[in-house]
Amino acid sequence: MVAVLRVTTRNARFQQWEALLGNRTKRQRSGEFLVQGVRPIKLAIHLGWQVRQLLYNADAHLSTWAQETLDAAGATRVAVAGELMVELGGKVEGAPELLAVVALPDDDLGRIPTGPDLLPVVFDRPTSPGNIGTLIRSADAFGASGVVITGHAADVYDPKAVRASTGSLFSVPVVRVPGHRPVLDWVAAIRADVEVRVVGTDESGAVEAAEYDFTQPTLLVVGNETSGLSSAWRDACDHLIRIPMVGMASSLNAATAGSVVLYEAARQRAGGGRVRR
Repeated sequence: MVAVLRVTTRNARFQQWEALLGNRTKRQRSGEFLVQGVRPIKLAIHLGWQVRQLLYNADAHLSTWAQETLDAAGATRVAVAGELMVELGGKVEGAPELLAVVALPDDDLGRIPTGPDLLPVVFDRPTSPGNIGTLIRSADAFGASGVVITGHAADVYDPKAVRASTGSLFSVPVVRVPGHRPVLDWVAAIRADVEVRVVGTDESGAVEAAEYDFTQPTLLVVGNETSGLSSAWRDACDHLIRIPMVGMASSLNAATAGSVVLYEAARQRAGGGRVRR
């Protein structure tokens, strides 16, 4: 195994990788992000994402998985000193065997497949990268068509979001748009062929989630963690649905609420049917 590059000091190349972890602007300008973790790296390669560089621990005996990944990925290999891998890996103890520098995909709503089974989920102005990753993971698990992040929001490609998605970021189309209007224009175009309903989650919604018919094409909207749905999204919704709760909790975490509704949609689409009161 021959390395194309070798990095043993905190040189300019290392600083560039470090910036990918902590600087959203640098990620956007360079068009790439750093991926940590065995499963995310596996999925990025398996699902055909553009892996530009694979960083490997130059001070460790690599596992069979790491060696096979280096051989199969076709990316530039970089041997990195173990102590530097610790800094980039984000772990309390130990250095990762591999890290991947992956190209950012286009923020194009056309990446989300449309049709009679349409079920994308919009997360409007999320402030927590962890919540973004959690909702992406749930979208993947429950068969959503994709995830759309709207407005001024935390970054999908923040390492916390990537880790929280546990690799689902590479499995589900995720698109960032500046606000609600591009999404509504996209929905309007789809409605030429498919009747799509826009449904928002809200604690004062008139219909319980289990009562809404999720077997029809649906765009699900989840609001900001603190303020909920914006007035623009509220006006755009055909229906507002609520999740019934007991106990002393006043509300659910936004990503949790989205996950609950996505589960209900998956349950209905698997033949469970909606609940009729």
